[in-house]
Amino acid sequence: MAFPIRAFTLIQLAVLFIAGVLLAISAELPFSGYSQIVILAFVWWVISRSQSNAFAALFNSGLVFGLGYFIIALWWIYISLHDVGGMSPVLSSFAVFALAVLMALYFGLAFGCGLLIQNSFWRGLVLPATWVMAEYLRGQLFTGFPWMGLAESQVHGPFMQIAPYLGGLACTFLVIWASWQLSLLKIQNTLVVLAAIAIVQILGMWQFTSPNGAALSVRLIQGNFEQSLKFNPKEILQQIHFYRDAIIRSPADLIIVPETAFPWPEPDLPDQSLKMIQGFVDQSGSQVLLGLIGKIPKDGDPFQYSNRVTGFTKDQVPYHYDKYHLVPFGEFIPPGFQWFVDAFKVPMSNFSRGAITQSPFPVLGQQQDIHKAQYAAISICYEDIFGNEIASRLRQSQNPVSLLINVTNLAWFGRSQAPMQQLRLSQLRSVETGLPSLRATNTGITAIIDHRGKVQAVLDQFVQGELSGTVQPYIGQTPYVIWGNWPILIFSLLVLLTAYLRFRK
Repeated sequence: MAFPIRAFTLIQLAVLFIAGVLLAISAELPFSGYSQIVILAFVWWVISRSQSNAFAALFNSGLVFGLGYFIIALWWIYISLHDVGGMSPVLSSFAVFALAVLMALYFGLAFGCGLLIQNSFWRGLVLPATWVMAEYLRGQLFTGFPWMGLAESQVHGPFMQIAPYLGGLACTFLVIWASWQLSLLKIQNTLVVLAAIAIVQILGMWQFTSPNGAALSVRLIQGNFEQSLKFNPKEILQQIHFYRDAIIRSPADLIIVPETAFPWPEPDLPDQSLKMIQGFVDQSGSQVLLGLIGKIPKDGDPFQYSNRVTGFTKDQVPYHYDKYHLVPFGEFIPPGFQWFVDAFKVPMSNFSRGAITQSPFPVLGQQQDIHKAQYAAISICYEDIFGNEIASRLRQSQNPVSLLINVTNLAWFGRSQAPMQQLRLSQLRSVETGLPSLRATNTGITAIIDHRGKVQAVLDQFVQGELSGTVQPYIGQTPYVIWGNWPILIFSLLVLLTAYLRFRK
């Protein structure tokens, strides 16, 4: 018995929504990079059974699939709005749904444009090319939010080794391409996918960076303070004292504490904590990176606040890194959305943006010689989801960067999958750049990651403690650092242009 067209369409949309949910859930499981290819192959198989190939029908399919994916992938935003911010459940849920819709629009465009061509060979190229362009735009428009792209799961998948060459977007291209080939259910197409995986693994044998100097001893301090405590002056002081005492407890080449560990403007701190830290640095030779609130002089204004990391080094002027890529609503208020911020019942910041090209932090190590320093690129919070920006900073740096450092505070999002999602992003950044990463977080996941993106050491979430270990700096530049996203974007555009000229009738 045949289903009516409308009934078939509704069933198909329901199946696609569930597939999106499963894809988001699978991202948190072992071998997620493999399972996402299988799930996407099923999605393309379902689409191929569709009774309509019009753009609107394909777009709607992608929109529904994206909704299922992003509602699950981004549900932790509800925690920050409702549990921490005191926003009503209805408005908090609507905010998560609205963001999921916005993100799903890009999936809809990828479906609608990528599946229009009926030729199987060309559809297998156009679909990944349109997906790459959609993901690129998702990371650029409205300040960009490329969270939970397909590439992050490839740190546990078959295509991760292409990232040093062409970046995360190339991983995305291969995931979509491979899933389309598998959806055809033909032996020859499966063999082609296996051959592509083998080639990528062989490419992964090449190394573009090499060890540089001696390993550094590090201490990454995790305070595990609830986000709500940061709005209580008494609790703020207790938090400052904890981090201060933890810093000066024992020396290391590099001691790192999380984003806004001192949630107070740097020049106005109410006690002598900074002087005590500087005294410890001068005495021990350790270096300290500390998250706090900075003040930036501005023309016409006495100052503006910034989300800052300050570095302390013996006999050196303190180093400053001010966050460049600010979080909408969390760190600046988009025009026309003051009403939304007013519903968020915690003090909000309207930070000033730092420059995109800021000097890296010189890590002196035991030799205490600035001429032999290892240079570390700093990022704060979700800045490490923008791989192209990090590659650009490394490319333009006057000093060769040999280490990536991210400080973050994910207490806003409670016991959700957000920390694991950002850990995968940090792993991907290490693979793309060929450099190790250090992650110092408030509630987790605090970790040491090597130059191949493998987690070397990790501290349990939601515990108060520190992760002590060593990290080996690396030097050199991968092709991705040199070229950025340009090769994969140009290739994708050429595929789309060729397909348009061939099938424009």
